Amino acid sequence: MNIPNFLTSLRIFLIPVLIVIYYLPWEGRYYASAAIFGIAAITDWLDGFLARALNQSTPFGAFFDPVADKVMVSVALIILVAAYDNPLMTLASAVIVGREIVISALREWMAEMGKRASVAVSFVGKFKTTMQMIAIFILLSNAPGTGWADFGLFVLIIAALLTLWSMYIYLKAAWPELSASKSNNS
Repeated sequence: MNIPNFLTSLRIFLIPVLIVIYYLPWEGRYYASAAIFGIAAITDWLDGFLARALNQSTPFGAFFDPVADKVMVSVALIILVAAYDNPLMTLASAVIVGREIVISALREWMAEMGKRASVAVSFVGKFKTTMQMIAIFILLSNAPGTGWADFGLFVLIIAALLTLWSMYIYLKAAWPELSASKSNNS
């Protein structure tokens, strides 16, 4: 167990803590759950930075880090969809979670073919992730129906649009392999 893998494990540990805190009948639950999510988001950046800086990249970390990220974001979005009961929130969340599943499967498939570099993280993907984290933080820290919550929903919609754009970029990059595989299977 190295420091980056510890931080990734911490993110997984924080998931049930986030759920419990958000649903506690306590006035400070919004700020506390947002703080927990914020800590998780910071560890997402920090574990990658430390893995490179300390030369502690491992195959386990390369697998576990994106899984932890996707589970944390998905759980937070599920909590928010239930709390907000808003069709735009549901649609944006479905786009984000759906894209994560599609791109994870695509990356796995491309890795099996030795072409993982074809679907490496792009600038749009990183910007999308930043917008997602900001939106979820804002939404968790505010009660539904407030002005800040409306702003958080607006940012989430922007994140969902960036999600579609980044998915297009990944699929376009992988298309030669996808179409070649289809031709080989025909």
